Amino acid sequence: MSTNTVDNKRKVTTSRLIEMKQRGEKIAMLTAYDFSMAKLIDEAGIDVILVGDSASNVMAGNMTTLPITLDQMIYHAKSVIKGTQRALVVCDMPFGTYQGNSKEALASAIRIMKESHAEAVKIEGGAEIRESIERILTAGIPVMGHLGLTPQSINKFGTYAVRAKDEAEAEKLISDAHMLEEIGCFALVLEKIPAELATKVASELSIPVIGIGAGGGVDGQVLVMHDMLGINKDFSPKFLRRYADLSTIINEAVGNYINDVKNRDFPNENEQY
Repeated sequence: MSTNTVDNKRKVTTSRLIEMKQRGEKIAMLTAYDFSMAKLIDEAGIDVILVGDSASNVMAGNMTTLPITLDQMIYHAKSVIKGTQRALVVCDMPFGTYQGNSKEALASAIRIMKESHAEAVKIEGGAEIRESIERILTAGIPVMGHLGLTPQSINKFGTYAVRAKDEAEAEKLISDAHMLEEIGCFALVLEKIPAELATKVASELSIPVIGIGAGGGVDGQVLVMHDMLGINKDFSPKFLRRYADLSTIINEAVGNYINDVKNRDFPNENEQY
């Protein structure tokens, strides 16, 4: 159980995240995609669980986030919700479910909320998807924005390099961030942008700004669970800190099991009926 005792049992909501920003308490957010892991990190005291479209990579083995479907995201979110009591659960809207068609965006968001019981959705983009976000918000569905490196646009960018390093892109990002707050988003993720720019955005907005590769001047941090636990070792960006080496631990445990089975050491007399 987490040593953080500040309101540790109290359910995290969108309004509580704003309270946390106001009192200067940092927000801890991780991804999860299944019941068992969601239960573990919820019990540890995580504030927000993101059912990320990164499931496309770490759960399904795809090269990008683009192939994952709405049905698959609903499945993962539904599983996570069943393992969660305290954390706020946010579900990514996958590629193709909101771009260019605000009615489809609303229908997609409603399906996520009704079928998975997730508590909010996250959407990548700024002014170009304003109409979709506004329509979702009119239905009373909380929306978390996402600016900077937006992985669903990887084919447009052509690279996962740091975004908003030039003045024009930085100014658009600041403008988009203010727009997202003004239309009613409850929080914002900033991915892989210069720390100074992220700090500026967080200081100008009243809603929480959660960073991934955006420095320490924002209101909280998010990492992909498989990366920070060392399950996935193929991905090692500068912003990632590994808090465990589960890849090695699991490999050794499975190796020991195989040896015990092969050597007839498992099961022993105490492990049978």
